[in-house]
Amino acid sequence: MNIIKTDIEDVLIIEPKIFGDHRGWFTETYSKEKFRELWKDVDFIQDNHSFSAQKGTLRGLHFQLNPKAQAKLVRCTKGKILDVAVDIREGSPTYKKWFAVELTEDNKKQLLIPKGFAHGFLTLTDDVEVQYKVDEYYSPENDRSIRFDDPEIGVVWDVDSPILSDKDLNAPLLKDSDINFKY
Repeated sequence: MNIIKTDIEDVLIIEPKIFGDHRGWFTETYSKEKFRELWKDVDFIQDNHSFSAQKGTLRGLHFQLNPKAQAKLVRCTKGKILDVAVDIREGSPTYKKWFAVELTEDNKKQLLIPKGFAHGFLTLTDDVEVQYKVDEYYSPENDRSIRFDDPEIGVVWDVDSPILSDKDLNAPLLKDSDINFKY
């Protein structure tokens, strides 16, 4: 696998090796041993799978507070998304900075997002499936969101009227949230 560093420390793009022939292709999407070498602290314990029917669906920006914060390994297995990670660790040199990458069923790239980051994605096609691993179980009492269009963060989604859940539509701004991440 090829590891690509981004402008934000510890946010990494993972490009798996693809082996193909006349029958199709094969790729290893996760190896605990290889990820332990890359990220010693991560131990993925749950896989999640989402489906979005319409292009322009925006999910995020989501995170869980400490002590139930989650690291994520995200990939798009059908369609195409713009995947976004936002550094919400107070005191970090990249605090409020965001990184985005297109993840597609064709490029098979994955985004590794550490704890202390908000995550969201925008579907760029209809009928999108996203799968991701997390290293902490879902915790409703620690589940939080930040507005996708928070001007302090300034993510460029490049969509006029995204399709949003009520939760995402009513999410607070970062300055009004109760984040508890320190760098």
